[in-house]
Amino acid sequence: MAKVEIDVRGQTCPVPLVECRKALRKASPGDEVVVMGTHPASKKEIPMACQAMGLEVLDIEEKDNEWKIRIKR
Repeated sequence: MAKVEIDVRGQTCPVPLVECRKALRKASPGDEVVVMGTHPASKKEIPMACQAMGLEVLDIEEKDNEWKIRIKR
């Protein structure tokens, strides 16, 4: 199982979601994609998009003004 990290801190919509989708397309089934960002709207959009794609959101962590979303491909 590979772990792919995407750092979109400081980026605003639609960049975090676009980068997340790109990484998920490249990832193999079973891989974990971790998205780190700061944009509040993306923190809501990314999990919704993942659920729409039938993927599992493992965890959403928030600390200071940053968040980290773990997704299983």
